[in-house]
Amino acid sequence: MSEVLSQSEIDDLLSAISTGDLNVEDAKQQDTQQKVKPYDFRRPAKFSKDQIRTLQMINENFARLLSTYLSAYLRSYVEIELASVDQVTYDEFMRSLTNPTIMGIFSAPPMEGKSLMEMNPNIAFAVIDRLMGGPGETFESTGELTEIEEAVARKIFNRMLDSMLEAWKNVGELEPEFERIENNPQFTQIISPNEIVAVVAFSVKVGEAEGLFNVCLPYIFLEPVIDRLSARFWFATGHQKKITEEESQALKNRLHKTQVPVKAELARTRISVKEFLNLQEGDVISLNKPFESEIDLIVGKKTKFKGKPGSIKNKLAVQITQIVREGDDSLGE
Repeated sequence: MSEVLSQSEIDDLLSAISTGDLNVEDAKQQDTQQKVKPYDFRRPAKFSKDQIRTLQMINENFARLLSTYLSAYLRSYVEIELASVDQVTYDEFMRSLTNPTIMGIFSAPPMEGKSLMEMNPNIAFAVIDRLMGGPGETFESTGELTEIEEAVARKIFNRMLDSMLEAWKNVGELEPEFERIENNPQFTQIISPNEIVAVVAFSVKVGEAEGLFNVCLPYIFLEPVIDRLSARFWFATGHQKKITEEESQALKNRLHKTQVPVKAELARTRISVKEFLNLQEGDVISLNKPFESEIDLIVGKKTKFKGKPGSIKNKLAVQITQIVREGDDSLGE
């Protein structure tokens, strides 16, 4: 449509303004709202909304795979959830990291250049402690990793790359290769500071330790497959993979070795704060179960068995008398 008005259109506009049928200020405001959009030239949006959504789907799958794999590998429950996918400059991402931290630099042909994964020290040292035979406790580190810690961290990153390879399989056949570990974000330069990157953040819980795990994917790194980062392509390729019998058995074997907390709960009761404050040695608390009733065996956070208390070789023990099914009304209160 031509933007030049005819004389009759001009006359109609002038007439509408003079009679009050057209508000000039409202027209200006509507015109401004329709045509002007804010744009930050320092942070150009290279990833489309569809590409960001596809990255979310890929990394939700990655989180599930990694959670299952690490739970079996560490023989401890590991919870990983996708927190966010954002596009920022590489410099902004690096400034957001703690110093020191633990970063794994890797390449993944046919992708171009390098990318990195970053683990919050809380999570990293909990995992390292677990793999070195400890309970999975975290501790503060003020410097670089020891040679032993770095070797363990390298092994962890390689396991993560295995899960990443699986998660990206429907986008492209990647060949991830771990290169090195870095601790100082200020000196870790894999691309130009002003380049746009997709930052995928995960919330991670290993035992009592909690923290963030980030994957930094530069736009130039993803460029060879950028056209495949669409919901249509993702669903067309069928993102659910059928695992082989060998893979299923290997996963079962690892899960069978995973340790889970089991506790025997004698009984429960409620007392007032006043009664609690007045408790002294020798006081007797009345519980909510008869003396000869069965006790609850709790696995993780759920009651799975009923049993009777006893002893074996001078140690406390519980004999299982009943398996508790889902929805069983016999669950202990």
